[in-house]
Amino acid sequence: MQIDLKALMAEPYVLMFAAVFTGLVLGRLRIGQFIFGLSGTMFTGLGIGWWIYHRYAAPFASLYAANPADPDIPPAALQILRGGVVGKEFFTIFLILFVASVGLLAARELGVVIRRFGLKFVILGVVVTLTGAAAVYAMVRLFPGQNPFAVAGVYTGALTSSPGLGAAIEATSRFGKEAQAMVGAGYAITYPFGVLIVILGIQFLPRLFGIDIEAEKRAYAAEMQLHRLAGPVAATGEGFDLAALAVIGILGYLLGSITVNLGPLGRFGLGSTGGILLTALFLGYLGRIGPLNFRMEPRILAAIRDVALVFFLAVTGLRYGFKVIDALVGGGGYLVLVALVAGTLAMLVGFAVGRWWFRINWVLLAGALCGGMTSTPGLGAAIDAVGSDGPAAGYGATYPSALLGMVLFTVLLYSLPL
Repeated sequence: MQIDLKALMAEPYVLMFAAVFTGLVLGRLRIGQFIFGLSGTMFTGLGIGWWIYHRYAAPFASLYAANPADPDIPPAALQILRGGVVGKEFFTIFLILFVASVGLLAARELGVVIRRFGLKFVILGVVVTLTGAAAVYAMVRLFPGQNPFAVAGVYTGALTSSPGLGAAIEATSRFGKEAQAMVGAGYAITYPFGVLIVILGIQFLPRLFGIDIEAEKRAYAAEMQLHRLAGPVAATGEGFDLAALAVIGILGYLLGSITVNLGPLGRFGLGSTGGILLTALFLGYLGRIGPLNFRMEPRILAAIRDVALVFFLAVTGLRYGFKVIDALVGGGGYLVLVALVAGTLAMLVGFAVGRWWFRINWVLLAGALCGGMTSTPGLGAAIDAVGSDGPAAGYGATYPSALLGMVLFTVLLYSLPL
């Protein structure tokens, strides 16, 4: 029996499962309050992707550039040079499943949240993402000449947005793999710093501004009791409707394919990321249409979300890992600085608007800030720091509008002159 180890090592399924397994192991390691969680799969994917590319593909890159049909290029190297370490189709399907499940989960409480809190959380999600985008744009304008695709990736990394990364990579696909690689590299370089900003902000903002967390918890409990609204509450999900999920995929993809002419900014479209998110939110809010049930069991949706997320992040790392080292050497330090400034300003402005303008209780605001930054690790830190599950309500209320803001501002960032 003979085994072609080179071909086996380049097999996408082997690489994906290896990145997921090692990433989940990494995700369990805790350094103080910091934990990678499911996002660990992207970082191990980056390492594996970088090693595979440099070990099997890089030595033959010049031959491939001169003659893609050169017989001296081994099959494993040819596969990587043609389609990347892992094919784009894997990236797309896991992204769709992740965004659809997130939208359906958020849709369950959409009506209750709007009736109870109005548009405060929706506005907060837009404010946080807009502040981050404006800060990134201002920083790169101070030092022109930055790669616009890396800048879009830096923005999504600074605000720790995996769906934003998906939107950025998808939106830049027409510019080729190099452009997509720069988006992935910008995200990978700055994501850990974005997570760190969220966790430190949740820990230190109450201390900086004299917030009594125990008093906030008591006030939160009283406020929920006082403003509990009468009326129908979303029913518990009934199992899982695969046909309904397929309909979301079809309609969302069609919606995402629609583009609008924005003049000098070119044509703008939500892409599959935004289209599927909007479709999932709308249909999930409606609940049932004829035989299709869009209000599914949360535990099943959460499982789909987590599985899709770990594979989506692993594939992202595998596809773009080979560019990370080059980006770090070529100007990564400045990109990290941009992310630190953008993430910090987004948190501070979000806190100021939520606390002093909207007067939101800290229990909810802590989660809302994490939702505005689309940071699931940050939400875990908020729940731990507050000692309550209350932040999850603020997170869920803010997250959808923040996702939409990320999609819009990410596209604008690489479209505007830098």
